Amino acid sequence: MSDYKLFYMTCKNKVEANKIAYALVKKDLVACANIIPNIKSYFKWNNKEVNIIKESVLIGKTVKKNINKIILYVKKISSYDCPCVVFVDIKNGNKDFLSWIKSSTK
Repeated sequence: MSDYKLFYMTCKNKVEANKIAYALVKKDLVACANIIPNIKSYFKWNNKEVNIIKESVLIGKTVKKNINKIILYVKKISSYDCPCVVFVDIKNGNKDFLSWIKSSTK
């Protein structure tokens, strides 16, 4: 398992994504955050009809030790009852960039 992680979550809109991204960077939980606005999401919730909504994607770069802190913090400030917060290993990459991630997070 890699120490470096790519953080992915969906947000209600660009305003919420900006708020969460800013807070996570300010708290040194992610080194960097990117927002992809206006994606279209399809899903079922509580076994009901298919929902189609616009959301924004928030992507961040972080380290393994921050996973639980990020999840807890996002659950507090997200408008969703069950926010999508997942992490993927970064197995390879620019060593200088990976070092920057580590030095930019607590």
